[in-house]
Amino acid sequence: MTPADFSPARTIAPAHAPAELELAVVLPTLNEKGNIAPMVKRLEDALGPTGWEAVFVDDNSHDGTAEEARRFARTDARIRVIQRIGRRGLASAAIEGMCATSAPFVAVMDADHQHDPALLLPMLDAVKSGEADLAYASRFAEGGSADGLSSKGREKGSRIANMLACKLTGTELSDAMSGYFLLRTEQLRKQAPDLSGIGFKIMLDILATAKPQLRVKEFPLKFAERLEGESKLDHGVVLDFLAGLYERYLGQVIPTRFALFGTVGGLGVFVHMAVLALMFRTGLTSFPVGTAIATVSAMTFNFWLNNLFTYRDNKLSGANEMFFGWIKFCTACAVGAFANVAASSLLEANGFRWWIAALVGVVLASVWNYALSSKFVWGRFR
Repeated sequence: MTPADFSPARTIAPAHAPAELELAVVLPTLNEKGNIAPMVKRLEDALGPTGWEAVFVDDNSHDGTAEEARRFARTDARIRVIQRIGRRGLASAAIEGMCATSAPFVAVMDADHQHDPALLLPMLDAVKSGEADLAYASRFAEGGSADGLSSKGREKGSRIANMLACKLTGTELSDAMSGYFLLRTEQLRKQAPDLSGIGFKIMLDILATAKPQLRVKEFPLKFAERLEGESKLDHGVVLDFLAGLYERYLGQVIPTRFALFGTVGGLGVFVHMAVLALMFRTGLTSFPVGTAIATVSAMTFNFWLNNLFTYRDNKLSGANEMFFGWIKFCTACAVGAFANVAASSLLEANGFRWWIAALVGVVLASVWNYALSSKFVWGRFR
């Protein structure tokens, strides 16, 4: 087909009276301009001319994805666009899109054509009839296929995460890492305040926080090759499971992202001590020089792991972003270290036990580093 075959004029609603809106399909996008037109056509082929809407939630793509979706929306009332500025992440995009529709049923799927829209109607029938509370497409169910995964390593990671996720959700799932699912919109809205919006696997979050437990039905999915655009995932799919554990068991007490940040900081202590032991105990340098090298090494390790893990839904990439992000992170940690020393010294001088003073200083520095890093390095509060 030529580009003209996918023009807005060709996909505009038919002449007869439109059916009442029943299903919204939420499609988070990131640099997927070329996927918009064929996806609109595939949705119409699968769902018919009316009774549905597509909500494209775009994380401010630099290739004009949002504008391409708006080009369709100007002549097709079934197409809607949410362009997010200063916010990024698959889970949070899905939540925003699902909460933005008035349709009684809502589905989430990828816009890159790896998910087959032909499954939408069977999934809708399963939820609408009451057979299930949530229907989802599984790559690993009988009749499904994971051929579209970019590597065997990623497929293996998905399978490991699936096994672990069954323990988290209490639900037997063959593909808990699936990003293609459908449920009643009122169910999603009821759970929205309890969803973390962190990471990539929003379905796992929904199932883990639902009370009572949701009844699930799976549909085999032949996972296709990506047509165009960037993957919204990376090879660390198991990290989503770990973030889910934090959210389930610590989320009511400690914010999940802060817990992840603190965990990385704890690992950084081991890096600091290991480097210091290598540099000083082996006689390579003096203690002050070894301490300085160990400090920079630990900060570099913390920056790298936080970018990969804690802020992976908004991670920095490219040489320039990584270099200046590292500079900002080290600066934030230096300020935190100063606050630690100043606060703990003041408390100790005023009669507090040394270990209490030290603990207060560590907590103050951690909160300070988290706040500064979140805002100025990864832009979470812009």
